[in-house]
Amino acid sequence: MASSKGTNTYNRQNWEDSDFPILCQTCLGDNPYLRMMKERYGKECKICSRPFATFRWCPGAKMRFKKTEICQTCAKLKNVCQTCLLDLEYGLPIQVRDQMLKLKTDLPQSDVNREYYLQNVDSNSKMPSQKNEVLSKLARTAPYYKRNRPHICSFWVKGECKRGEECPYRHERPNDPDDPLNDQNIRDRYYALPKLETPEDPLITTLYVGGLDDVLDEKDISSHFYQYGEIRNITLVPKQGCAFVQFSKRSSAELAAEKTFNNLVIHGRKIIVRWGKSQGRQLTPAVVNAAPQVPGLPGPLPPPPEELQNNFFNIPSTSSTTVGYPGTLLIHYPSQDPSRLGSIQMN
Repeated sequence: MASSKGTNTYNRQNWEDSDFPILCQTCLGDNPYLRMMKERYGKECKICSRPFATFRWCPGAKMRFKKTEICQTCAKLKNVCQTCLLDLEYGLPIQVRDQMLKLKTDLPQSDVNREYYLQNVDSNSKMPSQKNEVLSKLARTAPYYKRNRPHICSFWVKGECKRGEECPYRHERPNDPDDPLNDQNIRDRYYALPKLETPEDPLITTLYVGGLDDVLDEKDISSHFYQYGEIRNITLVPKQGCAFVQFSKRSSAELAAEKTFNNLVIHGRKIIVRWGKSQGRQLTPAVVNAAPQVPGLPGPLPPPPEELQNNFFNIPSTSSTTVGYPGTLLIHYPSQDPSRLGSIQMN
């Protein structure tokens, strides 16, 4: 039994059914005898989640098949290609274009607000064309058809591909395996959102949460971050208006940073989320100027294990002291203190 328009989640009157996609010259390809396949309401838009008419085609010989990713309404609002999400006029990413033109389009990102906005927006609306000398210099003068080539065969890179010449993927080595462009998010590219860089130190599992007020407490912060993994500790700093959330696992901290960066609102207040910084233990001048150790003698004892290291403001430790003997370091254990049981003054 088919559902009616009123009971359906989305209004079918706003579903898109077009005859030809909005594409750039690069995605369209150099084949003049292009055959394009259309599927009515074949997929939902990756931005607004509404069904739209999808298109699939091969841009040229020995090229991979391409398809539309977003609907025409979202493409017209940003003046971008439906497939690569690059600007139609300059061929540049949305973030670069908006920064140069000083454009700021606050499109709603929540489901309800986005659906209401797209229902009221004119389907024929389009971003006005603006000329910029810097963008004209950065823009490509000709289409770059190499972007349509097949992806690199991951099995061939591992030495396990058994297809040989029949493999539809390229048998080439990647130029930069750690290229950040290899892992792209369509929503972040469309909204031109910056990405929070993950620190190289794998021991960092703490997130900095800023922009807090006196109303927010530890329970409010825990209720928003517990869904990403086990929380080891939450440290509130009311004077600084911030907090530090430490997770038990690095994967949980990375997931929380990815989901909450520029997207966390608690009690109507936008919260800043950043990665915490590792604070190394600073040595005192007495330790720095200490004489080198005597060859053949064992080295100093290691510091005691600490599961929680929440010294975020470099507060000097009161339990560890230094002794000006050659080759000595910080006193971490009581047995390392030579004056623990008293000392005799030698005249």
